[in-house]
Amino acid sequence: MLTFARTAQAAGQPWATGWLPETARCPWLVSFREPWKHTTTVPHLVLILGEWATNMNAETIRIIDTIARDRNIERELLINDLEQAMISAARKHFNSLDAEEFRCRIDPLSGEMHLWRADEEGNFNEIPIASLGRIPAQTAKQVMIQRFREDERASILDEFSKRVGEVLTGTAHRYEGGALVVQVERTEGFMPRSEQIQGEQFHPGDRVRCLIKEVREDGSRVKIVLSRSHPDFIRRLFEAEVPEVAEHIIEIKAMAREAGFRTKIAVSSIDSKVDAVGACVGVRGSRIRNIVDELGGEKIDIVRWNESSQVLIANALKPAEVEEVSLCFELGRATIIVREDQLSLAIGRRGQNVRLAARLTGWDIDILTPAEFAKSLETLESTIRPIEGVEDGMLDRMGALGMISVFDVEEVGVEVLQGDVGMSEEISARVAEVCAERAREVAEQQQREKEEEEKRRSEEMAAADSLLAGPETDAPAEAAADAILGGGPVETGSNDEEADDGAGAPGSEVTADVASEATEGSEQHEEDPSAAS
Repeated sequence: MLTFARTAQAAGQPWATGWLPETARCPWLVSFREPWKHTTTVPHLVLILGEWATNMNAETIRIIDTIARDRNIERELLINDLEQAMISAARKHFNSLDAEEFRCRIDPLSGEMHLWRADEEGNFNEIPIASLGRIPAQTAKQVMIQRFREDERASILDEFSKRVGEVLTGTAHRYEGGALVVQVERTEGFMPRSEQIQGEQFHPGDRVRCLIKEVREDGSRVKIVLSRSHPDFIRRLFEAEVPEVAEHIIEIKAMAREAGFRTKIAVSSIDSKVDAVGACVGVRGSRIRNIVDELGGEKIDIVRWNESSQVLIANALKPAEVEEVSLCFELGRATIIVREDQLSLAIGRRGQNVRLAARLTGWDIDILTPAEFAKSLETLESTIRPIEGVEDGMLDRMGALGMISVFDVEEVGVEVLQGDVGMSEEISARVAEVCAERAREVAEQQQREKEEEEKRRSEEMAAADSLLAGPETDAPAEAAADAILGGGPVETGSNDEEADDGAGAPGSEVTADVASEATEGSEQHEEDPSAAS
């Protein structure tokens, strides 16, 4: 029917026009579709060139308004793009390279379009749009699509650049080389493997709550980097779940995170009536439970902030109980003394607790038992005290400064010993030299002890493996013992020589003794029948 209608139209039959679609009825019709793939309502911008232009101008303006609203692009910018597309089409039609030779204006209210061309005298004369051919119309279409894409890209870059650090909810789309592609509003963002929580897996259509970490231009695309492992993601979740944090009544002072495993967060309150830790936990843990569920079961330790580094470090190492904290400000090191039964709890699984506490407080943390601490002090005192000129007051000041081992004295150097401890130049140089020698000896001794300990553990493991595997046993001896204990006959050799050879074996001697005792007992039983009663 379509072919028949086209033939009738070519023959001049007016009725055939109604049978044809707009693209077939008007050879100057250009339909702009896409490039906006990710929307349910894709507007089709229709530009009619020729006699249909007057009837469709209002529709063109309406579609431009729709694109401007849906794509967050300024309406004036879209109209300007359309004017530039028409100028490109005119230059293509007249084969002109002068960009100033043509002018175009589209009325932003009525959509009426006018196109002018300058003559040799510089006067601009209007060009009938119907005079342009199909190839210039196609050029206008391509220019318009390209400029619309650039406008949308600039709009996305401007919009999401202002939202860096914001948490939003998207939809999981697909995985590309380990990176998760997430549909975020009217564009796509990607979450690299390094920004994902370890062990977390999403399926197409799953809800993904993530943080906008970075927005940048990548060639002709806008790349939006999303993250679920960044510490600020935890901060934004607390702001969403705890109103006091969003209102800045409770302040998050510091945070340390190992995504997917554990997070430590230090909080403080500016209102004495508000308990910072209790408000973050919520009634029966309701607030913190929502955050933990969002993170897939990641553990969160909420620590009470304190301006004192000693108190803060003790709080950061909880649930372990700390006996004493010694700080060395010159080295930025904190020595923590805990009981033997609290040592593994303070260190944590694979050192996780002490590692997060160190990152939270900003101190290098060494954990010692009271015995190790006393031994370290004893080694330091026995090394320094024999030096001539060293007084008890100097040793006390060194302890107050957090120098508890020969390694600390070696690291702080001569200047600290002179300025803070009060030693002379000669004494400080001698102390530093002696402590350096002693530190090497202690390090070698510790290395030997470590090797011996590893060797002992390997031997114990080998012994345990051999014990689990079972020892090699003598099968004939076991068979004889089983026969005696089970009351069965004992198998003997086929000749006397084999019996004599077997008599020398320990198992054979035991068997012979037991057999002889059994024979004597049976003879006695026969001689004295009353013994049975």
